[in-house]
Amino acid sequence: MSYDLAVWEGDRPANDRAASQILSGLYDRYLDGEAGEPASERIAAYVSTLLERWRDITEDEEETSPWAVGPLIDSASGPLIYFGMCRSMAEEASAYSAALAKSLGLGEAVGSGRVRARSETGPAPARFHAATRISRLLRASVRAPGRRSS
Repeated sequence: MSYDLAVWEGDRPANDRAASQILSGLYDRYLDGEAGEPASERIAAYVSTLLERWRDITEDEEETSPWAVGPLIDSASGPLIYFGMCRSMAEEASAYSAALAKSLGLGEAVGSGRVRARSETGPAPARFHAATRISRLLRASVRAPGRRSS
């Protein structure tokens, strides 16, 4: 199992419904098709900063990386990255990842079949109507060589 996070260029969503709409549109445009785009400069910088804190799972011989898939940058397309973290490290890694997104002015929401917009008072649950597409993406990433799920 993994804990999933979506981060994108744009405003932080005001609520769960806005998070669902933003993520659904971005997911459809950038991740649902076969041809992805290179990560935007801001998303690439975000990923680079994450990898300064924890190395990419593809380079992690000690298995201390929180990332469920690798190379981490492969989870990005254009202005969006949707990536998983191993449950065992999800609390620390997700808190850092969300704080980093906020500090860089990026929007973010948690996934795993539900999208929750983070607010100053904490996450609030909401259904994500495109959960089946995300589940399909995650199943495919777990089966891909060089990727791990915990």
